[in-house]
Amino acid sequence: MITLTPGTVTLDQLRDLWSGASARLSDASLTAIDTAAASVGRIVASGKTVYGINTGFGLLAQTRIPADKLADLQRNLILSHSCGLGDALPRHVTRLMIILKLIGLGRGHSGVRRQVIDALMALLDADAMPLIPSQGSVGASGDLAPLAHMVAALMGEGRIDLAGTVLPAAEALTKMGRTPLVLAPKEGLALINGTQASTAIALDALFLGQRVFDAALHAGALSVDALKGSCAPFDARIHDLRGQPGQIEVAGRLRALLDGSDIATSHHDCDRVQDPYSFRCQPQVMGASLDLLTNAARTLEIEANAVTDNPILFPGSDEVISGGNFHAQPVAFAADIIAIALCEVGSISERRTSVLVDPNMSHLPAFLTDDGGLNSGLMIPQVTAAALVSENKSLAFPASVDSIPTSAGQEDHVSMAPIAARKAVTIANNAAGVIAIELIAAAQGVDYHCPVETSPALQALHAQIRALSPHLETDRYWADEMAALQAAVLAGEIGSA
Repeated sequence: MITLTPGTVTLDQLRDLWSGASARLSDASLTAIDTAAASVGRIVASGKTVYGINTGFGLLAQTRIPADKLADLQRNLILSHSCGLGDALPRHVTRLMIILKLIGLGRGHSGVRRQVIDALMALLDADAMPLIPSQGSVGASGDLAPLAHMVAALMGEGRIDLAGTVLPAAEALTKMGRTPLVLAPKEGLALINGTQASTAIALDALFLGQRVFDAALHAGALSVDALKGSCAPFDARIHDLRGQPGQIEVAGRLRALLDGSDIATSHHDCDRVQDPYSFRCQPQVMGASLDLLTNAARTLEIEANAVTDNPILFPGSDEVISGGNFHAQPVAFAADIIAIALCEVGSISERRTSVLVDPNMSHLPAFLTDDGGLNSGLMIPQVTAAALVSENKSLAFPASVDSIPTSAGQEDHVSMAPIAARKAVTIANNAAGVIAIELIAAAQGVDYHCPVETSPALQALHAQIRALSPHLETDRYWADEMAALQAAVLAGEIGSA
């Protein structure tokens, strides 16, 4: 159980929550929520016209709503915005989105009542995930449609996946012992304004991407030994002179993975002068990708703790200020950066596989198989890797440079953060497939050097690969083995070696 202190939730805690850890808001945050809700009550009682409390929305913000219509205003807001399309978000992403919304509300600047927090917590406690269409948000004015679907489920509208069974929301609430939520002034807007959907998807891409990165680093090290490549390009002195932190870290990790390799010491006196860039420039390329992932992680950690609804309430003075924290440009940039970094991680991996299957480059049997001609070996898995890399190249074009006006021009510049984030998740999955293919190729290449052995760390990796993909003796059905290794990469099992 993680006690969330909004404003200080760490990336490690977010990763644990993404992996399924339970969460509760701190007592201090609950007190802040109550204080903000009392402030809204005072504002309503004062009769003042305040955006988001007793007005219309967007282009209709100048329309004053009478007091006896405020409940209808909130309900209509949610129903009208529940208009997403496409496949439902994965359950773990929806769960993280709910937690992020709790963190944002827990800062005490949104004005929702404790009942709203209890309703959101009930979803988590019952493993009840609203079905939220993945398309329909442009990432400005918040993730309106995805968050509206979340709130609609609390109101008994839409559908809920209750521990694996999809039910009409009203029926699921009954099974949970809950009644449909009736929203009070400002609560609808507080719940659907915000970047929580974009941020949850981007964090999904980040955490998957970190696993892909670690697996790629291991695959790259094993490929060095499969090629009988040089460890000299990983010498710390080279990288210290450049000073790039990711490059320095990657070089150090490659040295550690290759430490103790008999294969590495077996060819000190060979006549090869240099290895291809995809082998010797791993610190430079992978290090640059690591720096991008690190920067994106910092942005997303901040955003996960942020107040991103609108208007923002300052309970101490009962002030309500309309701003633009809902604009998800930081998330869009972070997601695009993740996508670009992972695109390169996959690209350089595929190049190493291509070298290993080419006898002119690797001096290993063609396509890493005996009796070539009769057997095709890894000829077509490398084609699959090339196809995935090419798909990633097209997906890596930044979504954040796009914008389209909405809401009759009132919302005239938008971020496209959810689109950037969804693309980044796809790229991470594709890159995991590319790494899976390199792992098979590298293990096969190392086998050809027996009885000379790789390092202890890479022997452990080799054993992991062989548990899912045995040594290739003759052609066989590849798809299941490749998918199993891809799943292992995404599960974080390969980097753990």
